[in-house]
Amino acid sequence: MGAAVAVLDKARSVTVLCHVQPDADTIGSGLALAQVLHRRGVPVRVSFAEPAELPVSMRSLPGTEFLVPASEVPREVDVLVAVDCGSAGRLGALRDRLDGARTSLVLDHHRSNTRFGMVNVIDETAESTAGLVARVLDAWGESIDRGVAHCLYAGLVTDTGSFKWARPGSHALAERLLATGIDGAAITRTLMDTHPFGWLPMLSRVLATAQLDRDAAAGAGLVHVFVRRTDMDGVRSEEVESVVDIVRTTAEAQVTAVFKESRIESGQWTVSLRSHDGADGTPGVDVARVAMALGGGGHRYAAGYSATGTPDELIVALKSELGR
Repeated sequence: MGAAVAVLDKARSVTVLCHVQPDADTIGSGLALAQVLHRRGVPVRVSFAEPAELPVSMRSLPGTEFLVPASEVPREVDVLVAVDCGSAGRLGALRDRLDGARTSLVLDHHRSNTRFGMVNVIDETAESTAGLVARVLDAWGESIDRGVAHCLYAGLVTDTGSFKWARPGSHALAERLLATGIDGAAITRTLMDTHPFGWLPMLSRVLATAQLDRDAAAGAGLVHVFVRRTDMDGVRSEEVESVVDIVRTTAEAQVTAVFKESRIESGQWTVSLRSHDGADGTPGVDVARVAMALGGGGHRYAAGYSATGTPDELIVALKSELGR
């Protein structure tokens, strides 16, 4: 944590970059840092490359006033901080801002992190980047007030799946954050349990296409679905991202894949992979290895990558890598 503190303590201006298609961990971590930096009198801005607007579910997070469009991120800055980004590619069109930073700092918890910053503080044992940021703030001697706690709790509760994947220390951090007076139930409901009606017919269409291959992944089994551009009409990115959490409940497969077509360009896909341990306790498939082989990265049980091709080509490539 000392390396991160040394960079932040001397910063004269800071740009915090979150990953593309941001989730609450990257946004929550970024806005928490921004609030503390602003409190210290340091000019700060937060941004992400795409989509053009912050997902609706995250707009109630404190600190959104520090968000700026990607087009307003300066080419040069004293310190650039990338939060929850496993590689420079996860910054999308803003990856070129790394070149104009006097110092770049990466704060992340992905095992597949490529260490693309000048200073890299990576802890793959952390359940979330928000948890890592909390430890940085402690090492820095900066207090976690209610606004900061709200943002950190958002990252913590979503990246642990409402604490289904909590690690040692996760509940202690949650208790500490809740003690500031934040409403954990309301935060969780807004981020994870609130969807527009259009989500239901979208789910109906997408889940009807689900396919199960019990022999894939050396017998661990694979269940997969495709979310096509036409399925996304009138549906927010949050609803599309939520599909994997439903498909992954399939008992007959240890590996889940959700292929999401680009809203802009045909034949471009982002792929979410999930895995879980077998009923007999055998370790789940390491989907981080699979994702890295296909150009992405992530955690052992949750990873992703981008791909180009037809659905048949994508399935063949994935099954081939799962069989290695």
